[in-house]
Amino acid sequence: MSFRIDKELKEKMDKFKYINWSEVVRRAIYETIKKEEEKMKEKDRSKISYAVLKISALRRRAEGWNSVEEIRKWRERL
Repeated sequence: MSFRIDKELKEKMDKFKYINWSEVVRRAIYETIKKEEEKMKEKDRSKISYAVLKISALRRRAEGWNSVEEIRKWRERL
């Protein structure tokens, strides 16, 4: 891969010959990719919404089951 830069920018870069410009570009590309990947994770709202609905359904009270009694039963076994 190669990049083109204008003459004015090249002249400015030449003033700082000690800087590894290839590394600067690599780092900038890496950081940009990392930020975009984070955005993709945040945008996956449909899966999150689906999970919330499933969790809510699982939280509904089950007929004939009492969580307090269940906890007491297990505590007594210990």
